[in-house]
Amino acid sequence: MNEISINAEDAGSAKLVYILYLVSVVFGVTSIIGVIMAYINKDEAPEWLQSHYQFQIRTFWIGLLYGTIGMILTVVLIGWIVLMFALVWLVIRCIKGLQTLGRKEAHPDPASWMF
Repeated sequence: MNEISINAEDAGSAKLVYILYLVSVVFGVTSIIGVIMAYINKDEAPEWLQSHYQFQIRTFWIGLLYGTIGMILTVVLIGWIVLMFALVWLVIRCIKGLQTLGRKEAHPDPASWMF
C-alpha cells in the first residue's frame, strides 16, 4: 500500500474520533470508543496527525474532568453552568479540530485546555 492511502486512512480515523466525540453529546459511550481509537492510532500516525490524536485524548480526559466537576456542583446549582460550558467546550474543540484536519494541518496547540 502506498503512503498516500495510508495517510488518507489515518486522517479518516482521526475524523471518526472527532465525530464520535460529537455523537457522545447524545450517546455518551461513543466518546470512550473515540479515545480508545485515538490511543491505538497515535503512535503509528504521521507527525501531523499525532497532534490531532494528542488533542483528542486530552479532550476526552479534560472533558471528563469538567463533566465530573459539573455533576458534583449540580448540588449547589452552579454545576449546570459548568456542564453547559463543558458541552459548548467539547463542540467547539471538535469543530476546530475537524477544520484543521480538513486542511491536513497539524493541530496548532494540542496541549491546550481551552479551544
